[in-house]
Formats: sequence, C-alpha cells, structure tokens
Amino acid sequence: MTFIASRRTVIAGAAAATAALAAPAIFSPARAQELQPTPTMRGGANNYRPGAPIVERIGGGGFRMSGTVRRAGYGAPIEGARIQIWAHTTEAYESDPESHGATLTDATGAFQMDMPQIVPAFGQPHGHLAYDAEYAGGSFRTVFLRPVMSSASNTSLEAHFVLAEA
Repeated sequence: MTFIASRRTVIAGAAAATAALAAPAIFSPARAQELQPTPTMRGGANNYRPGAPIVERIGGGGFRMSGTVRRAGYGAPIEGARIQIWAHTTEAYESDPESHGATLTDATGAFQMDMPQIVPAFGQPHGHLAYDAEYAGGSFRTVFLRPVMSSASNTSLEAHFVLAEA
C-alpha cells in the first residue's frame, strides 16, 4: 500500500513536530536571574566603629537612610540582619561616635534609620553602611557600602545589600 501525503498533511505534520520541540521551553517554569553578592565599596569602611549600638535614630533626625538586605542567589529577604549606618551630618562628623548607630532588618529584609541631614565630606554628600559579620552572627560575608547622594539637598538615601554566605 502506498501513502501519498497531501501538501496539507505535510504542513500539519511539520507544525506538530515544531510544537512538540518548543513545548518544553514554553511550559517549563521561569527561572529568576541569580542575584550576585554586593561587593564592598572603596572607602566604605572609613571611620567604621565596630559594634555601634542599635538605636531608634541617630541624632535629631530629618534625613532617612533605608534599604534592603537579600541573600545572594535566589534573593530571599534576610530578617534580623544588623546594619550599621554613619555619615558626616549637620550634627557631627562621621568619625564622631554620635554619628554611628545600627538597626535590624524586618521580615521583608527592609531597614530604615532617621538621622540628621547628610552634608558633603570631601566634596561628596555620602553615607556609610556596613553588614559586619563579626557583630551580626557571622552567617554572611562582611560588606561595607559608601553610596553617594545625587544632591546635597536630598533628604533620603537608599542602599541595598545582597549578601553571600560566609
């Protein structure tokens, strides 16, 4: 018995074969891009004071430092991460003990700290933040950040940490 395929049968067969090959890519679950760890920034550890106390606010407030802490790889929030914050402000130099304080992240990995207005030091308005493994339980690697504000008149600054396991 001889089978003669019509043009319609050939096109339908080719479409079915293409769909079968593409199906795994279409129906496989989406994968998030892996988050890389945040590197320590140059100058981030300047005037660091190990073990600064956990405080509600630094000085009189008026400026808000905030951010998030996530786990490298899949990006899960890290609750209870101890973040130290310090800066040159309208009330004190960044080397002064009263310019330093620490806070803990919440269940979503977020943190915030009210502090006096940051003012330029060495020509740049900037803050300092640290996740210091020695004072935070040692589960992740230490990271120091030194984010620079786009303007000295900004009243807030964000910094985000992606931490790698120690």
